[in-house]
Amino acid sequence: MNLHPYIEVNPEIMMGKPVIKGTRITVELILESLAAGEPVENLLASWPKLTKEAVQAALAFAADSLKGEKIYPVTA
Repeated sequence: MNLHPYIEVNPEIMMGKPVIKGTRITVELILESLAAGEPVENLLASWPKLTKEAVQAALAFAADSLKGEKIYPVTA
C-alpha cells in the first residue's frame, strides 16, 4: 500500500529527492516555502500542477519521515 500516492522517489528525477508525482517540485521546496511563510495559495498559483492535496501529502511525507528516524537529545 502506498501511503503517499502524491509523492514519488526516483533516482532519475531531481537526483532521487522526493517530488510531487508528475512534476519536479520537491517536497523540500514545498516545506521550505511554507516555513518561510509562503501561503499555500501562492504555491498553487506559482505551480499550476500543484494541488492542495499534494501540499498536504508533502507535509504528511515529511512527518512520516521523522518518525523513528533520529533521536534528538533534550538538554535540561
